[in-house]
Amino acid sequence: MKRLLTAAALLAASGLVAGQGAAADDAALIKSAESAAPAAVSSGAAIHAMDEKGTMRTLREGKNGFWCMPDNPVTPGPDPMCGDANAMEWATAWIGKKEPPKGKVGFMYMLAGGTDASNTDPYATKPEEGNNWVETGPHVMIVNATDMMQGYPTEPKPDTSKPYVMWAGTPYAHLMIPVK
Repeated sequence: MKRLLTAAALLAASGLVAGQGAAADDAALIKSAESAAPAAVSSGAAIHAMDEKGTMRTLREGKNGFWCMPDNPVTPGPDPMCGDANAMEWATAWIGKKEPPKGKVGFMYMLAGGTDASNTDPYATKPEEGNNWVETGPHVMIVNATDMMQGYPTEPKPDTSKPYVMWAGTPYAHLMIPVK
């Protein structure tokens, strides 16, 4: 689930690396995950992390309908994320290369910023010729809301200091909204 991993290559590559199972490591992962959203959201959120094989592990059960994931240590920058239940369904579809659920708008936080990612290819894992790599700072995302994205920029190399559509023209298009 991490990146949403752009926000999104984040989701698929997210979380744990081999050997990060100890309580101290879990505490660090939880702290990282909680940095993605305001404390009022992240303190009650479920915390999930993925291992190198994409297996999800719950580090903490949630109480408020939100989930968070820690920074992915293999990406170049910080990219922890939090989202609501609808965002999790969207991210799961993205990771699994399946159609996102219909009629379920989701909201995500990435207040620590996001790993640089392709603005046009949901599955790009590194900058390459023509995949329109962008840098993102702290932001929130609205996912699975195609109708709400009308009128926002969709160009391959957007001004990331203003709202824009990432992955336009794909089932995973989402609105990126900078917060700084």
